[in-house]
Amino acid sequence: MSLRLHTSLPSLEGATEWINGRPELDDIRGNPVLVYFWAMSCHICKRNLPILRIWYETYEPKGLKMIAIHCPRMITDTDVNKVRAEVEGLGILEPCGIDNLHKVKKAFETELWPAYFLFDKLGKLKRRAVGNAGLSMLKPVINKMFE
Repeated sequence: MSLRLHTSLPSLEGATEWINGRPELDDIRGNPVLVYFWAMSCHICKRNLPILRIWYETYEPKGLKMIAIHCPRMITDTDVNKVRAEVEGLGILEPCGIDNLHKVKKAFETELWPAYFLFDKLGKLKRRAVGNAGLSMLKPVINKMFE
């Protein structure tokens, strides 16, 4: 993962469609933003979603904006109807971009799932993390942002 700390939030333009609405720059500007990459076939991604739900419920009212990006790991992950069903079934409430062409993933310079990118209210990368322990690495930073 090479997206450097203090880098500005990359473009989300590569998403081919959005579930739960498209995030507008005016809606996220001036707020901390957590962008996370997941895939239907990623068991760690799914296992971490309940923690993300708690963060959404806790910090979204305080200003945290969350954006999910579904980025396929395998050909079966590219079925948009199945992704829509998964988003609903998993309780993902935030905007979820479909990145079947891996353009958003490339903009964030990540090759791993799940991947998490936390930006401060100025839109600068504050912390990045991947994998099973990714959320535990982000938790102290998010807590400090909202003390």
